[in-house]
Amino acid sequence: MSSPEPPPDDVTTVVAPQLRSLRRRASLTLEAAARSAGLSPAHLSRLETGQRQPSLPMLLALARIYGTTVSELLGETVTERDAVLRGADMEPTEAGGWIYRQAGSPGRGMQALRVQVPYGSQGDIVRVHPGEEWLYVLRGRLRLRLGDATHRLGAGDSAHFDSLTPHRIAALDADGVELLFVHTLLQSPTAALCLGPLTGETP
Repeated sequence: MSSPEPPPDDVTTVVAPQLRSLRRRASLTLEAAARSAGLSPAHLSRLETGQRQPSLPMLLALARIYGTTVSELLGETVTERDAVLRGADMEPTEAGGWIYRQAGSPGRGMQALRVQVPYGSQGDIVRVHPGEEWLYVLRGRLRLRLGDATHRLGAGDSAHFDSLTPHRIAALDADGVELLFVHTLLQSPTAALCLGPLTGETP
């Protein structure tokens, strides 16, 4: 007899029904959405029923596929778009080991996040999607894979690249890395983000 699933945390409780609702709003079947996100239908089903907690890359993937933002997936709503965001109002959210805070207004054409990536977390996730990404290292050291090239970035270093280039990031230090992360939200029916480990390679 299998052990019962752990009780869902607050993030999972909010995200699960949103994932299902937004997928249906986008008129996508479970199989089609899972294929676009590089997930198995069973995995996406577990996310939608709250049996699994999505990682930040998964949230970014599904947000693009559903033509929305991570903020909406997390159930955040705003009555108007404020030009100024106060640091004290940026509540941290954890997803798949990453801790992130919104650093820009929801619902715009690009999304800004302040992200903490712990050592060893998501180092095997490869991302490919339309648009552009920009990141700036605030603290720690980061390994950035862009296609076949590997770059090591320290505090004060930044990178700006085409997101169609396969890419992945990982913290080099045991205490993780903190960065600013900005990406465009190209919301077209063909926009897809692929997730999965690089086979035959070590991080």
